[in-house]
Amino acid sequence: MTPVQTIVAKELRSFFVSPVVYVIAAIFLAIVGLLAYWAVANASNQALRLMQIQNTYAQLNLNDMLFRPLFRSMNLILMIILPLLTMRLFAEERKLRTFELLLTSPIGVNEIVSGKFMSVLMVYAGLLSLTGLIPITLSAYATFDWRPIYLGYMALFLQGSLMLAIGLFASALTENQIIAAFLSFGFILGLWMLGALGTVVGDTTIGQILSYVSFTEHYERMIRGLLNLKDIFYYLSGIAFMWFAAHQAVDAYRWK
Repeated sequence: MTPVQTIVAKELRSFFVSPVVYVIAAIFLAIVGLLAYWAVANASNQALRLMQIQNTYAQLNLNDMLFRPLFRSMNLILMIILPLLTMRLFAEERKLRTFELLLTSPIGVNEIVSGKFMSVLMVYAGLLSLTGLIPITLSAYATFDWRPIYLGYMALFLQGSLMLAIGLFASALTENQIIAAFLSFGFILGLWMLGALGTVVGDTTIGQILSYVSFTEHYERMIRGLLNLKDIFYYLSGIAFMWFAAHQAVDAYRWK
């Protein structure tokens, strides 16, 4: 077993022994399920109204009416949920004074940071895969274009990965899990607000830079079914940058 696999196995055991993960998973899935139910009910009501007006069967675009609003709502939920998943990654180790033992072990900082990130990413991927039951179930009763849904889930995975990388960095800065969660949420909220600020500034150089740095327009394009390499590059470079920042924070602590 490689050092990274050792860290991943250790972190996964810690995740599933703690009740926190189960509570977070239950809250996340319950909220997503309710949002999906409301979206389906709204689409059904609109279809019935159109049938009453036109006296014919109304073919609705479920991608626009159901899945795109659902993906937007899930993004907001992730902004709150994911900092709770990452807050313990390094903060708990520092509080329990096991961080020093980890840093003095034969495992390098690269392996420690990568293992912790991969473990929380696997937990998130598991949660995300469970929400895939929504389109699979609806496909038995309606027809819709699967391409925007595939890209929507790709956007959710990349968006969540970026938020997890931010949370990883925030957890490496403090030994208090609550502070780590708030720091992570603050960083994510700041990125989100940059998009709104870029819209206010308008189509200027500063506005374009702010819009690009924010994840808003990249995420929005992907959930609309548009695949652009610059959006993929944005997420991958953002994840790499936050991983590097977490690495530097851990390495700096080692030399204290």
